[in-house]
Amino acid sequence: MGYSLIEGWGLLDSLYMTVITITTIGFREVHDMTDGGRFFTVILIFFSVGAVFYALNNAARLIIEGEIKDLFGRRKLQKTISRLRGHYILCGMGRMGRIIAGELAAKGKEFVVIEKENEPEDCPITECLIIKGDATKDDTLQSAGIERARGLISVLPTDAENLYVVLSARGMNPELAIVARAVEDGAEQKLVRAGANRVVSPYHIGGLRIAQTVLKPAVVDFIEFTTQSGNLDLAIEEIRVNEGADINGKTLAETGIGRELEIIIVAVKDAMGKMRLNPRHDTLISSGETLIVIGEESKLRKLEKMAGLALEEA
Repeated sequence: MGYSLIEGWGLLDSLYMTVITITTIGFREVHDMTDGGRFFTVILIFFSVGAVFYALNNAARLIIEGEIKDLFGRRKLQKTISRLRGHYILCGMGRMGRIIAGELAAKGKEFVVIEKENEPEDCPITECLIIKGDATKDDTLQSAGIERARGLISVLPTDAENLYVVLSARGMNPELAIVARAVEDGAEQKLVRAGANRVVSPYHIGGLRIAQTVLKPAVVDFIEFTTQSGNLDLAIEEIRVNEGADINGKTLAETGIGRELEIIIVAVKDAMGKMRLNPRHDTLISSGETLIVIGEESKLRKLEKMAGLALEEA
């Protein structure tokens, strides 16, 4: 516009002169210029060339700083994960993964998320350790500290992906507790053969819950009330009895769990996985067994200390 107004040049000549001036190419003038045109060119050089280099400098700085920030962010994440012991690995941050992450966070459990598509902002908690990668690959599982993990939960979209994760995880950590999601019918047995300790079919469980809600609404309400996170009135928990615990080698009557703590013992599961429902008052409690109990949160914490759970976690 400046060359057109001052020199009366056409659009193409004015644009060409502007481009070769701003890019400092230094070709000769398109046409002879007046003093006004030369003065305009000086102004154009000072302002336009400076603005272009300033924009390029900022763009390069943003790119470099972003790469450095991303690099340091990955190093900080790996350093934090390397200090974890006995944590959980959650593969998949879809709708089900977000619910699981929220439950783990509510229970104060340390966990690492492996997600290939969603962003870290999709995590329901503020401080979320999330690795962007493919959970079916061994190096991704290693970066999540699978050798030191206590358990792994795989809720990837397909059974094939969950099967790969279970196979890899079981081979890398034979003692790992693995829970996997099954989508298609018949996938449960394959996942168990691959090494999963437990397999959950959301459609099967959802169907049963809907039927039970219609047939036994009071029972469903009670189960939801005792299992929901953040319920301070009543909760259902499983508490493992460790060797050297105060209640080890005593009967239920001698422990005073029901009489003093007002906790209901629903079942006792031995080390072999056999479940004894509604145990009698003379049932002997031994180390390695797991108590399925219902009671107030504060009293359940006291029972955990009596069972030696607090000492073990410390």
